[in-house]
Amino acid sequence: MRALDSVEPMPGPVKTEAVVLRSMRYGEADRILHLYTPARGRVSAIAKGVRRARSRFGGRLEPFFRLRIELHEGRSELLTVTGAQTVDGYARLRGDARALDAAARACDAVGRLFETTEPHPGVFNLLCRQLALLDQHAGGAARVADSWASALAFRLKLLLAAGLAPQLGACASCGEREHLVGFSGAAGGVVCAACEAGSFPLGEDAYAFMTAALARALTQAPAAGDPALGQVERAITATLEHHAHLRLMPAVGRSC
Repeated sequence: MRALDSVEPMPGPVKTEAVVLRSMRYGEADRILHLYTPARGRVSAIAKGVRRARSRFGGRLEPFFRLRIELHEGRSELLTVTGAQTVDGYARLRGDARALDAAARACDAVGRLFETTEPHPGVFNLLCRQLALLDQHAGGAARVADSWASALAFRLKLLLAAGLAPQLGACASCGEREHLVGFSGAAGGVVCAACEAGSFPLGEDAYAFMTAALARALTQAPAAGDPALGQVERAITATLEHHAHLRLMPAVGRSC
């Protein structure tokens, strides 16, 4: 389950790396940013005057930029951006509609599943690796199934980081290790034939994908066909709905 406790803020200057999850216009020239950081989790900040033509921040406060950012923390929950340097702008990603959409979905998943200021440096690094992979393959001729597989592998690793990884080694209801035929979000993993009431079918290919994706690096996401990937996405959705009371947007867009 997600931890509800947050880190007590320390007033004053803050220097950190961050990924811009979301950027929204505010007032005549400002932007509100949702940032994900390695040591402070998700934070919100205001960038004053950033939309003016002569802003010293340029375009680097846009979504999906990885930054070294300087913030000032006062009494408000909203920090103030005082400086920013680009670590990686993922330029190729921005010219590919499919990669851009995948980046938005990855950032949305991180921002919603890890919404507190509790530090999760592993999640920050995972998001940076996913953005780098999307940037690396942008403009290529990747198959839709490959893009879907990569997105689902990323989400499974987010579940693991959140302490919500589904039980796959034995029936989540009775502990039986044979005849694992279904998946139950309520039980938290695979279930055997004797406990399958209320579950949905999980085929061998879907099961193999989930176990391999959790064990391998993101760069080695396993391949699978559409039926198996559909079952995997359903398993992830059921897990989040039952144990985090959260429903994410689909892992890939319909046009991808």
